[in-house]
Amino acid sequence: MKLLLPIALLLAAPALAAPKAEEAPPPRMSTLVVFGDDPCPRSSDEEIIVCARQPESERYRIPKALRKKPKADEVTQSWVERTRTFDMVSKQGLPNSCSPNGSNGQTGCMRQFLEAARAEREAMKRGE
Repeated sequence: MKLLLPIALLLAAPALAAPKAEEAPPPRMSTLVVFGDDPCPRSSDEEIIVCARQPESERYRIPKALRKKPKADEVTQSWVERTRTFDMVSKQGLPNSCSPNGSNGQTGCMRQFLEAARAEREAMKRGE
């Protein structure tokens, strides 16, 4: 008798866990934003449509959530300046950098010396 009860429960478990007869899927919901006097589309049996009405003046504007103003204490720097900073920092120790750091830094010192001499020579020619 003690053995029959667990066996009966094991045999009945699939029947208890079986899905019920086909249930209808839940209706689809859509949320729309309409502006001014635009009509809201009608709902159907398969779809529920919820409309949020906004004034006509908001039609072509950036949504309020995205209209963030920069904070006064926030540092703003152009991408050009950021790129120049990154280039200058990453150039240390690379060839033609004239940096004491790294094994390739010395090659740029001669180039800088020649460019300075050329600029000085051209300034002297313009001065004469």
